[in-house]
Amino acid sequence: MRKLTEEKLIEERKRLELMKEFELGYEEHIRICGIDEAGRGPLAGPVVAGAVILPVNCEILFLNDSKKVSEKRREALYKEVAEKAVSYGVGIVNPGMIDEINILQATYEAMRQAITKLEIKPDVLLNDAVRIPNVDMEQIPIVKGDARSVSIAAASIMAKVTRDHMMIEYDKLYPQYGFAKHKGYGTPAHIAALKEYGPCPIHRKTFIKKFV
Repeated sequence: MRKLTEEKLIEERKRLELMKEFELGYEEHIRICGIDEAGRGPLAGPVVAGAVILPVNCEILFLNDSKKVSEKRREALYKEVAEKAVSYGVGIVNPGMIDEINILQATYEAMRQAITKLEIKPDVLLNDAVRIPNVDMEQIPIVKGDARSVSIAAASIMAKVTRDHMMIEYDKLYPQYGFAKHKGYGTPAHIAALKEYGPCPIHRKTFIKKFV
């Protein structure tokens, strides 16, 4: 990370304080867990959810919605969140299950998996805009939560980087589709490859009907 000027450092810390609005609002809860997902929209690959419990007053500079930071910074943030988190978990639901139960239910399942992988049970969940069914604890859905809560932003990073790493590995198995570049999203290059080669085992059959 490049060296920050004092002015930039103050500015960044102010931004992060604004992203602790919800954490501070539930400060009576010792264990606050952020929940977010990655991969609801792609034509291929799994949907992945992250669950992260950060320490009180944890500072992770440049922590933000995973879509708002570069790939290089996401990788650095992933390592820092993993190092500083009280606990984190990742849930993964494969394309076959997505086709079977639909993407919304698959997302909920990935979130439930992520929660069960935490080493300690949270007191409250801060979720990015959803309420997860069949979870017996307090939940706070927050619209655009990945840009408004440090806990949800941390979960967003863990989910996104985990999924990206998986898609890079899939690219080695199915190099003709370019998964390492587009991560399974419906880019023109991906759609062209799909039309030329047909689907592979990690394509979501319910997502590609209009292309093949």
